[in-house]
Amino acid sequence: MSDDFLRQVLRAPVYDVAEQTPLDEATRLSERLHNRVMIKREDLQPVFSFKLRGAYHRMARLTPDERARGVVAASAGNHAQGVALAATRLGIHARIVMPTTTPAIKVEAVRRLGGQAILHGDTFDPAADHAMQLVRAEGPVFIPPFDDPDVIVGQATVAMEVLRQHRGQLDAVFVPVGGGGLLAGVAGYVRRVAPEVKVIGVEPEDAACLKAALAAQAPVALKSVGIFADGVAVRQIGAEPWRVLEGRVDGLLTVTTDEICAAIKDIFDDTRSIAEPAGALALAGLKRHVETTGIRGHTLVAIDSGANMNFDRLRHVAERADLGERTEALFGVTIPERPGAFADFIEVLGSIAVTEFNYRYGDDDEAHIFVGVGLDDGDNTRERMRERIEAADLPVVDMTDNEIAKLHVRFMVGGRADAGSERIIRFEFPERPGALSRFLSAVAGRWNISLFHYRNHGAAYGRVLSGMQVPDEELPTFKRFLSELGYAYSDESDNPAYRLFLR
Repeated sequence: MSDDFLRQVLRAPVYDVAEQTPLDEATRLSERLHNRVMIKREDLQPVFSFKLRGAYHRMARLTPDERARGVVAASAGNHAQGVALAATRLGIHARIVMPTTTPAIKVEAVRRLGGQAILHGDTFDPAADHAMQLVRAEGPVFIPPFDDPDVIVGQATVAMEVLRQHRGQLDAVFVPVGGGGLLAGVAGYVRRVAPEVKVIGVEPEDAACLKAALAAQAPVALKSVGIFADGVAVRQIGAEPWRVLEGRVDGLLTVTTDEICAAIKDIFDDTRSIAEPAGALALAGLKRHVETTGIRGHTLVAIDSGANMNFDRLRHVAERADLGERTEALFGVTIPERPGAFADFIEVLGSIAVTEFNYRYGDDDEAHIFVGVGLDDGDNTRERMRERIEAADLPVVDMTDNEIAKLHVRFMVGGRADAGSERIIRFEFPERPGALSRFLSAVAGRWNISLFHYRNHGAAYGRVLSGMQVPDEELPTFKRFLSELGYAYSDESDNPAYRLFLR
């Protein structure tokens, strides 16, 4: 990059509105990975994202005439809030076109920051088209999210801070990639100031527009992109970032949704903050890099680019984090349909932690179990467990990497069944090691289990929904058995949810 680029970065007025964010060491993760891991906390900006830097720098350079005309932008998230706040500080009227599907919390954030939110279209592309129509019809200045030299200069101040804040050995900086503005800024600055430091971009597997551009040696549009990491869900790398990036990036990694979820959990464990998926993307790539290269003793920085996470997504993140960290495996196992077979299968599992059990009576010959188990040694434990199940002559399918199983089947195991004389009982018992095994041992062989669902969420109590085939003449004995079992329970046989969907 030219000396003019460096001068612009050093003189960028972004601190009129942005904060110099901390560079925090992730002590727990550092110990686990045997490398020093640092997190650049852009989630602590006033709009919870680095986007404010580029938006403000671009708008601060507008002429008086351009400021009088106002600005317009298209965004469903972080760029929208950055433009809104920057415009308010600069006294500029800002209109931000957002898809009608944008969560209300983000629309309200734009309005609260002083921007005029215009809802148009179901997706980003129609919103962007409408923004450009406003530019052509009324003459406001369009503020792009990444494809602009001034925006790139503003984002480069992140790298300037990292190099100022860290003294001593620094081996690599990992940067999330969407349209490429942040990566271009970081790479441009680091290459000029500290060329010994590697700059590595990280993309989601389902939105890898830079990877596609590198393969084609030119920006190309992806046919579709995944939207889990919505902050980087960009179909094509920007032309200006691409020009800056050629020859200035030392590596590019792609990561899965599960790996992103695991990185969100890692950031929470070390900082007690919640990153959005795009915010944790760089850390997911850092972890992948350590795993594939086997490096030790290095100092690595991951840019946490934002924290604009919708609360209702946390359930999904928590569900997938263990899979991304390889601390849970999922299996589909076929067992004989006979009294006691269920308990026999538990014995096959042995002392391993059971995280989930889903079972529903199928026919008189066999039943299928969806089981989750905790892993203390990643894929090694997973493989040993599969071999143990096969050694017991039980057909098994490893579903740990099966997207349909993880997203849908695990919550849909069951369905209607004509299990005669079925009683549905809800149990609750103190959650401690071996609790499920003791429970099944007490029940085993007395009545056939026709439905079973158990999920360990780390709570103080384990919760089980169980169906048992109990003939009418055995009901008094069954009720006495439940009373003597010692676990809190309630009979849900008349529950309308059961009668509508399971019976």
